[in-house]
Amino acid sequence: MQSNTVEVSGFSVRLLRVMVSLIFIVASLNHLLNTDKAVARIGNAKFGALGHLLGPPEFSVIASGVVMLVAGLALAVGYRTKWAAVLLILMLIPITLTIQVGQMATIGPLFKNIAILGGLLFFVLNPKLKMQ
Repeated sequence: MQSNTVEVSGFSVRLLRVMVSLIFIVASLNHLLNTDKAVARIGNAKFGALGHLLGPPEFSVIASGVVMLVAGLALAVGYRTKWAAVLLILMLIPITLTIQVGQMATIGPLFKNIAILGGLLFFVLNPKLKMQ
């Protein structure tokens, strides 16, 4: 069986890892330091009711902030990259569905999140990527 191999610069993989992680690290700080603003965004969103599925939205905002911070830092430094990316995907999907879907004013951020999802999927689908 012939294997399709692709050479990828190790530097480019590290750069992608750090750049994708930064949005989660920054967002986590917003969730943890400006919880009221994040909760207000849920309240103003068309599908904001989704933000209440796990209980009070304050709980969801703080919990997601902690997960995004830990998984974002893990992704940035390359620690358990596949699992960090999986956790971030699990955060990104409900946030995207709650805040961006159904709001034409946020069509740009919706596709930004889709692009970020692509970056995360790269690490999930290539867990044994050998960097040269």
